[in-house]
Amino acid sequence: MTDDVTPKRLNGPSRRRKIITRLIFMGIALVVLYYFLPTIVSLLDKAPQLASVDWWWFILMFALMVGAFVSAWFLTHIAVPDISLFVAACSQLVSNAMAKVLPGGAVAAGATYFQMLSVSGVPTGQAAVALAAGSFISNLVLFSLPGIAVLIAAVSAPIPEGLAPVALTGTALFILMFTAVFLAVKFDRPLLFVGRLVERVVGWAAQRFHKPWNPTADGFLQRRNEVVQALGRRWQKALIAAVLNWMLDYMVLVVALVAVGADARPSLVLLAFAGSAVLGMIPITPGGLGFVEFGLVAMLTVAGIPGPTATLATLAYRLFQYWLPIPSGAVAYFVFRRRYGSPSELPEGAT
Repeated sequence: MTDDVTPKRLNGPSRRRKIITRLIFMGIALVVLYYFLPTIVSLLDKAPQLASVDWWWFILMFALMVGAFVSAWFLTHIAVPDISLFVAACSQLVSNAMAKVLPGGAVAAGATYFQMLSVSGVPTGQAAVALAAGSFISNLVLFSLPGIAVLIAAVSAPIPEGLAPVALTGTALFILMFTAVFLAVKFDRPLLFVGRLVERVVGWAAQRFHKPWNPTADGFLQRRNEVVQALGRRWQKALIAAVLNWMLDYMVLVVALVAVGADARPSLVLLAFAGSAVLGMIPITPGGLGFVEFGLVAMLTVAGIPGPTATLATLAYRLFQYWLPIPSGAVAYFVFRRRYGSPSELPEGAT
């Protein structure tokens, strides 16, 4: 039995409802962006000060962010072994760029991601199950970051200066992150702990924003079992890719702080990073624009970094985490379309 993936035309009421929903999202996004406009303007005013940062720090941040993207491509490739790295890379770049330029763009980005895989010939059922599994592992790593930060808080010293100590810190963090999430996937008790934490935090957010979010710890166990079944023996490789993705992204922020001369503990910076990543998921402004900048500067300031330094580091970090992927996604779209055609044109055999 195959899935019917032939695009269906929206009837009049459905099309109008879709247009109205997008207009509402755009209206909310404009209001929120107007509210955060002073924060964004303040960041842009600091941009000339980036000229005082040694150029090779920017090369390092660029390389780390590229590594984070490559890890995401391998995560997709591990989850869906039938696709090439070219398709995985183009799909991730395009969907990531869409999420950063469209209000509430996560839904459109996910649909585009799925369509691009289908156009390349991946069976839709396999792609849906595997990508959901990869997404679960990636989110599990993200939700584990606060707990990991607490574990290293008691023994962590201020962020070291120089490349070698920073590299050693990153290596130690990777081992700790992989071990923590490995235990959460392998055993029930750690996952239940993470699940209850997420259940409380998301439950509070659901009441705050009047959303029907209702994750449960038992639901985490069920999803974990589905992930292990879907990925089979590949789940450990998928976990390595997910940990690398988040860790390299975090290291971009660490390097940005070192480059501007900040002095903070890695555990507190990890908490600030995790918080900013969650803020980026709020589907109000494109890519969390305004939310992330305001929240990250505030959390870095609480971590003991002076406001101007936190602002400059945030600007350097968002240059690579937010702005760089947008033109990269546009290039990836045209390269993909040249080989496979428009992602909206699903082939008849993509079942």
